[in-house]
Amino acid sequence: MTAPLRVLSLYEGFFAGGARVLHTDVVAGLHAGGQSHRVLSVAARARRESTVQVMWDDPRCRRLVEAGVEVRSLGRTAGDAPLGPETFGSRHLRRASAMIAQADIVVSLKEQPLGLLLALRDRGMMPDVPVAVCLHRSDPAHAGSARDWLAEAARTGLVSAAIACAASTRDAYREVLGGGGEGGVEAQVVANGIDTERFRPGTARERAAIRRSLEIPADAPVVLFAARFDAMKNPGLFLRAVAAHARRRPETHYLMCGAGMSSANPALRAAFAEAGVPASARVHLMGIRDDMPALHRIADIVALTSAFGEASPLCLIEGAASGATPATTPVGDAARVVEGFGIVTAHDAASIAGAWDVVLAERPAFRRLALAARPRLSRARMIEEYRGAIEALATRLPLAA
Repeated sequence: MTAPLRVLSLYEGFFAGGARVLHTDVVAGLHAGGQSHRVLSVAARARRESTVQVMWDDPRCRRLVEAGVEVRSLGRTAGDAPLGPETFGSRHLRRASAMIAQADIVVSLKEQPLGLLLALRDRGMMPDVPVAVCLHRSDPAHAGSARDWLAEAARTGLVSAAIACAASTRDAYREVLGGGGEGGVEAQVVANGIDTERFRPGTARERAAIRRSLEIPADAPVVLFAARFDAMKNPGLFLRAVAAHARRRPETHYLMCGAGMSSANPALRAAFAEAGVPASARVHLMGIRDDMPALHRIADIVALTSAFGEASPLCLIEGAASGATPATTPVGDAARVVEGFGIVTAHDAASIAGAWDVVLAERPAFRRLALAARPRLSRARMIEEYRGAIEALATRLPLAA
């Protein structure tokens, strides 16, 4: 009987974000499907967007443990900048090297963990194990120094393969990876998918109970903004759209959730003032939430106002699978993702607020379009494509001893 393929995933850390949601789905799905997966997180906690997020409290981490995936950490603290090769001591490197030596393939979630692998290589401690990197942005420059680590890893053969979540990601990283030519790496595209059993429309009773718990009237329009407080997500543009929309649709409720989306964040308070959001606007600052499927079920619109960097945003398809209508700026593959059931707007508050009006005026028709798209949003296809990519790498390259 053939032993299962041993795969070690490297995380920079566990904190709120779509890439970690998606990769956790992949790891849990592949582990349940016969591969043997483990996870090594460089950081045990993260300081991001005015929050401190502890790994063992993170729902993605808990889900992996519940799925039988072994999760370990080097105990570092993640911050705004990725941890470079020079920051790792001998103790961290010995622990990481031992785990990598027990794997057939290493899969890095984004380019940030490559600082650890470069440190291992530079000190002669990197086992002879192929490495694939999963890419989830459409702007490599936003990764800071990790972009250069990826370029070096691809050029020198430390990284053997790349998996991009969107065509815009593949195209943006082509130069960094070397374009697939001699000494370079070609990126394979595996489009994102979601758990459509978790993200579903819900019954009328469920939706009513969720609205009551948030003190939202049964017939009030709801716009959901699920994003961390970051320039990439452009929360200021969302708030300017809220200011324009709330003046003519004062009954609308706007839910803002994600890291930094709380009144404790002074930068968010300043953004409210700068955008001119009226005091009467019904804005719910909800911070990091573990009940996103419930929030999507009561949303009429899922808004994305990102300025750059997005590739294939999960919130758009999570909302659509739940019956909400995505309204997005044209970043990354967003326009392709919502084609047939969503609206693409300009990077302009009036355009965004106008799009929200269109959706609310034709809500039943838009809801039917979103629900009809559910079969193509499922994660089952995504997990099988990841399986194929990982197994192809194992076939192409010698396995570790």
